[in-house]
Amino acid sequence: MTYSFLQHYWWLIISILGALLVFLLFVQGANTLIFSLGKTAEERRLVVNSTGRKWEFTFTTLVTFGGAFFASFPLFYSTSFGGAYWLWMLILFSFVIQAVSYEFQNKLGNFLGPKTFQVCLIINGIVGPVLLGGAVATFFDGSNFIIEKMNITSSLNPVISRWANGSCGLDALLDPWNVVFGIAILFLARVLGLLYMVNNINDDVIRPRARKQLVPNTVLFLVFFLAFLVHVLVKDGYAVKPATGVISMEPFKYLHNLIAMPWVLVLFPAGVVALLYGVIRTIVSDRFIKGIWYGGVGVVLVALVLFLMAGWNNTAYYPSNADLQSSLTIMNSSSSLFTLRCMAVVSLFVPFVIAYIWYAWRCIDQKKIDRAEIEADEEAY
Repeated sequence: MTYSFLQHYWWLIISILGALLVFLLFVQGANTLIFSLGKTAEERRLVVNSTGRKWEFTFTTLVTFGGAFFASFPLFYSTSFGGAYWLWMLILFSFVIQAVSYEFQNKLGNFLGPKTFQVCLIINGIVGPVLLGGAVATFFDGSNFIIEKMNITSSLNPVISRWANGSCGLDALLDPWNVVFGIAILFLARVLGLLYMVNNINDDVIRPRARKQLVPNTVLFLVFFLAFLVHVLVKDGYAVKPATGVISMEPFKYLHNLIAMPWVLVLFPAGVVALLYGVIRTIVSDRFIKGIWYGGVGVVLVALVLFLMAGWNNTAYYPSNADLQSSLTIMNSSSSLFTLRCMAVVSLFVPFVIAYIWYAWRCIDQKKIDRAEIEADEEAY
């Protein structure tokens, strides 16, 4: 296993984790629909308990995604998580609010009332996807940071990466295309949340409402996502010369990346077709409840393609708008050969972890959630 192979291999692992995280945001999307799907307190408890069974998967995947980035591409971790910390802190804080809201909304002594914590779940459902989407969009649109590796030898200021302004990452939200992609991820999360609740909640009131809301949310997702996709495919990208490491702007770089990687190009339409099939069949068939699986596979494939477009084929995956040559690539930001080799061995356990998640998911969902279960379960949220 050569150094280059391991760098590409670990970007693939990062991309898979990122794609899984996008799928698992259905929890956040479903939470934004608590009051529109649940017109009574009992119906709202159905929605909350449905997502409450899976929120740990989303949070764990987010932490694993960050941990894998730290181990394989530490310079990105120190630059983005260290420089743009306000952006990441807001994301993490919204997930902390989520965890607290699930646990305390129906506890004895909650003088704020269940609705207060349900509103907090909605805040997490909006803030989480929008900010995560905006952060991922910077892989294509760039961020304002400067890398000075020679600073590592300085005893006074041994910091090799710094943000070029005082916004600490919040400037990402000033780029309209980052916001567009963040909104696209929000509506995608809502679509997945609706598909999930159709599958998971056995209720003759909730299911028709969820099917009805699929149409406007899918249309809005497609509008924002296609706008961002066209923007990415026609914009200048950040190309890297492998021999020198020099970074330059290349017209239609991301479109060239798709064409240069035919198997990646095949995955994209396959993912789109799977997602649309899951959505359309759920809308037209009252008996079809498995749309989340088709939609989930489709979302994972499309998100995987976007991550690979950003990092493979000699592309700077974290461009710098402040200093072009400070842009990060999988070559100049990765861990040592020894570290990547050791982690490659550890990564062989990933299929077992995925198998465990699948098994745990099946055990949790053996019985669809319904009103009788909520009334009988004293531990229900």
